[in-house]
Amino acid sequence: MRSSLSSCHRRRQSLPNKLFCVCIYNIYIYIYMYICIYIYVYHLLHCFRVMAPAYERQFCDHFMLLKPEDGSFYGLIRFLLFSDYSETSGFLHYTETDLQGDFWRRWYIFNSLLVQKLLLLFGKPLVLVGNMLKLWLNLLSRNGGFLKLFFKFFTGGVVRPDPSSATFTSVVGCLDGRVELDKSIRQGDRKYNASLAMMASKLSYENAEFVHTIIRDHWNMENLGFYNFWNDFQGQPSTQAIMFQDTKNNPNLIVVGFRGTDPFDPIALGIDVDLSWIELEGVGMAHSGFMKALGLQKDKGWPKEIEKRSDPQQQYAYYEIRSKLREILQKNERAKFIVTGHSLGGALAILFVTILAMHEEAWLLDKLEGVYTFGQPRVGNKQFGYYMKEKLKENDVRYLRYVYCNDIVPRVPYDDDSIFFEHFSPCLYYNMYYNGKVLGEEPNKNYFSPLWVIPKYLNAILELIRSFIIPYIGGSDYKENWLMKMYRVLGLIIPGLAEHSLQDYVNITRLGSLPMDLQNSLRHRNSKVGLPKKSQ
Repeated sequence: MRSSLSSCHRRRQSLPNKLFCVCIYNIYIYIYMYICIYIYVYHLLHCFRVMAPAYERQFCDHFMLLKPEDGSFYGLIRFLLFSDYSETSGFLHYTETDLQGDFWRRWYIFNSLLVQKLLLLFGKPLVLVGNMLKLWLNLLSRNGGFLKLFFKFFTGGVVRPDPSSATFTSVVGCLDGRVELDKSIRQGDRKYNASLAMMASKLSYENAEFVHTIIRDHWNMENLGFYNFWNDFQGQPSTQAIMFQDTKNNPNLIVVGFRGTDPFDPIALGIDVDLSWIELEGVGMAHSGFMKALGLQKDKGWPKEIEKRSDPQQQYAYYEIRSKLREILQKNERAKFIVTGHSLGGALAILFVTILAMHEEAWLLDKLEGVYTFGQPRVGNKQFGYYMKEKLKENDVRYLRYVYCNDIVPRVPYDDDSIFFEHFSPCLYYNMYYNGKVLGEEPNKNYFSPLWVIPKYLNAILELIRSFIIPYIGGSDYKENWLMKMYRVLGLIIPGLAEHSLQDYVNITRLGSLPMDLQNSLRHRNSKVGLPKKSQ
């Protein structure tokens, strides 16, 4: 009896020990499984992000693509603070050798991703605000101002604007209401093509009916089309361009104008701040967002020829414009064409010529009179620049890149040792007095230099003062409306923002001057950078 009790007591003592051992064993198994799963997932994600997306690898060996939609704000902070986190961050798709760099590279990428994520987060409210602002501005203009609108509201005579009509104006058009060409600049004048290119860039922001009416009834030219081109990567049409022909010129001049960045379009704004790039074989690294907007094929890159889609809403910018130019120029062998754009439109303009050069379209390049860009962002790296300089010089193509004062857009994306983008052409730089210089690079090339803070704010104040007195100097055509003056006030908070407006770029093509010695300097530079040896 006593022995049975002692054995029972021993079993009771051993039971906790067994339970403890079982628990330790289970914990060990769980930890082991967790480590194995973690290592497997780590390598799986790493391989996926290095190898994906597959369609980029089909046409280029090197790329870096930012994917702001594939991660959280917390992940974005981790990406900035921890260098090893970049290898598994969902924000990045890259080839294995192309994500080398220090904290500053992560800092630039972090800023780009942060802005893009904020645009994704507030994109719909931004579009809504833009639509409401456009409607309100057009409601005021169609009804004779606020007081008349107030009285019409009670009398029932309010005119409701139609967004698709020839009288409906974009926010860009409301900032600067000029639609007429400068009558003092005639065909054959040195400033004519630049002035026409600028007005085409400005007109490209408007709707199809507005564009058609201005070209036909105001400029007495032939409208060749208003286009809304397909973006394969966005799955929607998001690239706009216009084409028209100046039949008064002899030989005739065809103008291709790409629309720039709509200030209330989160997609276009996201493209502007994106740092993604792809490498084109034999050309260099180019901004992938701009390439996609121009018609980059998801699985093929840039094939020379593609099968035209049956849906007219799914045509690609580069291929459709090239086809249209071939058709028109074959009917008139003496005709020439120019390509132009403001902001994002300027980037598309020069990249359009890049793809023509890649495809060895010598006949079309021979017909190209020039490329005129206004407030254009950077589009490629140094190798890309060397390639374009050689091709522009080889085909005798004039490339004029206009930059006004502290405009922020030509100073992005960043140009330093950590980021690849840089301009390859000298700029025609104009100060607030519209006096021009030919410079290899715009002053304060990356905008954020502390040394330029005071000069930028001082310049913004002087521009606001100038907005009140310029009509007495240049004439009534240069009078700035109340909306533009408010925009100048916003420029006191963010210097360089108001300088990107089309108001100043129109002014520099009309009032701007280059001294004779600088024109000679321009001719000298032409032979070095790919600008042809022609007078401006």
